[in-house]
Amino acid sequence: MRGMGNMQGMMKQMQKMQKEMATAQEALEAKTYTGTTTGDLVTVTFNGKKEMLSLDIKPEVIDPEDPEMLQDLIITAVNDAIKKVTVDSEATMGKYTKGLPGF
Repeated sequence: MRGMGNMQGMMKQMQKMQKEMATAQEALEAKTYTGTTTGDLVTVTFNGKKEMLSLDIKPEVIDPEDPEMLQDLIITAVNDAIKKVTVDSEATMGKYTKGLPGF
């Protein structure tokens, strides 16, 4: 009969961990992350779901003769923001998934 008590305790712990994970995930998704280029010529803001919320481009980098430069700046800023989301997400959620099979 003692085995059943252990099983119930484990189930309660799992449910508690699932709730904590869901709360942590919601908090991550609500945060904002800013990616920039050198000199803040292009600034982007993402939420924790990796959805872009805003894009700010300084007028001085808009050169009709050189659209590739602006494209590169946007890519750099977007990648910077997404990297920040990923690092924060892995740091936060990693404590829940560490040691679990499949992670």
